[in-house]
Amino acid sequence: MKELALDRINANSPYLVELDVSTGLFKFVSDFGVSFSVAFEEDELLQSGESYQFALTNYEGIKSPRDPKVRDTVMCIVDEFFRKNQAALLYICETGDGMQKMRSRLFSFWFSVYAEHDNFLFLPQIVYDEEENENYAALIIRRDNPRFNDLVSEFTNTITLLNGKPD
Repeated sequence: MKELALDRINANSPYLVELDVSTGLFKFVSDFGVSFSVAFEEDELLQSGESYQFALTNYEGIKSPRDPKVRDTVMCIVDEFFRKNQAALLYICETGDGMQKMRSRLFSFWFSVYAEHDNFLFLPQIVYDEEENENYAALIIRRDNPRFNDLVSEFTNTITLLNGKPD
């Protein structure tokens, strides 16, 4: 992944974003004292092009009220990621507390109000595990990505395969 420019992120972000050089996490604190981190981890699920798994974490577990400045800060980081990288992002909602459906709806809303959303494909999907629990994932990719068709096709085929019933 190409290095993201913190000065560019912070020029538009309502919250100050800092890079934790020891972990590679982008961190910020909301007006409500809630600490967030954003991570991009190289992912090998999609073989037809470069892809990263996107993670947004409330790493102290403090309940966060609705705060549009959190959304705007996260989208500034995502925007810089795509400005620097011709890659796909995989967003997989954390499932440990049963709130994955709410997280998926919230992130879908955030992306729908993102000013540049017309330049992207946001493709949410549900993957069922062995116990038929719903796991929420999404592919986020710029429409001008040279591997767009290959990555979208591979993602949808992978979801279909994961949701297939074993013989």
